[in-house]
Amino acid sequence: MSNVTQYVQTGLERFLETPPRWIFGYRLGLLGNPASVDRQFRHARELINQRFPGKLTTLYSPQHGFFSEKQDNMIESDHMTDPVLGIPVFSLYGETRIPTREMFENTDILIIDLQDAGTRVYTFVYTASYCLEVAKKFGKKVLILDRPNPVGGSVTEGNCLSPECASFVGRYPIPMRHGLTIGELLTLFNDHYGIGCDLEVIPMKGWDRSMYFQDTGLPWIPPSPNLPTPTSAMVYPGQVLWEGTNISEGRGTTQPFEIFGAPFIDTERILSSLGHRQLPGAILREIAFEPTSNKWSGSLCKGFQIHITDPHEYQPYITSLKLLQAIRFHHKEQFKWKSPPYEYEFERLPIDLLIGSAEIRQRMEKFDDLDEIAASWRIALEEFIHITREFHIYTRARI
Repeated sequence: MSNVTQYVQTGLERFLETPPRWIFGYRLGLLGNPASVDRQFRHARELINQRFPGKLTTLYSPQHGFFSEKQDNMIESDHMTDPVLGIPVFSLYGETRIPTREMFENTDILIIDLQDAGTRVYTFVYTASYCLEVAKKFGKKVLILDRPNPVGGSVTEGNCLSPECASFVGRYPIPMRHGLTIGELLTLFNDHYGIGCDLEVIPMKGWDRSMYFQDTGLPWIPPSPNLPTPTSAMVYPGQVLWEGTNISEGRGTTQPFEIFGAPFIDTERILSSLGHRQLPGAILREIAFEPTSNKWSGSLCKGFQIHITDPHEYQPYITSLKLLQAIRFHHKEQFKWKSPPYEYEFERLPIDLLIGSAEIRQRMEKFDDLDEIAASWRIALEEFIHITREFHIYTRARI
């Protein structure tokens, strides 16, 4: 990361400063949550309502709810009335994940202002993709207010999703760490993968692809309850894999995804198989913790905290795969893949949906060399990088 914090203006701030002329007079809907704020922490719904009095008619919420109050996966939120504006809030993670005609009835233009996590399995972008499909169907326009990719835009990492592993944690063949802003990613979905709705993006000002969130000068508002800090977002593209296992990913603690473990883990044996505590761009620190909820609630877990020492060297996906493989090797009897259901999939293994490939999971079960496994996805990853250059809004990373 650079030592000098840059001033980044979000799509929300630019939109309010200079709205497109075509938007005036239309009824507006907003898909957002608590992270939909400007740098003074003012929420988008209030700012849009002030800028376009009486035109904001409908709100929509992704997973975790409009106030990000729901903690875990498959914990649905209900429709409600916004206590500030008195307008309906439709949950897109409840009785349906796809907007209905009735939900779009009073919306001419849907504004999307969501903070993405830069990771394939983060559901907000798939909620947005369903909104694009419904907007296309009913002749609505969509406006994306762009925000930073918290793990930067200069690195892509991991295998691209295999079609047989498509789910609500992966609808399109993208890698685990996609290196795009939400505006770029949704334009890719819309134009390259054929949604074809009337879509525009209000870009940020001052962001470039080398920036991690800490470089932006923007306040971090957790986009979901278990990404409390920019560091949790930085480890998430790898640490999310623990959700497909019986290893705690740190839910029910104050440092989800940064810490992980289980009662049966022998930390010394894990470190011996890795060679040392130092990993590329990170250090593993042995810890003990007791989750207050979720896996191993109330039980003493032994494991590690990942301390990032150099974000440019740290590769979250391959790092977590190697940690997972080490734990499987030393704890063959105790380690288990999590059983379904997971994100509304009731038959397929959660780990296959998370990795995005049953074949990679099967190779890991045989303890194939992970560097060889990584080499097998390189061609598809390079193809993805080539395709997405066309959709880059922002400059390449500074050298």
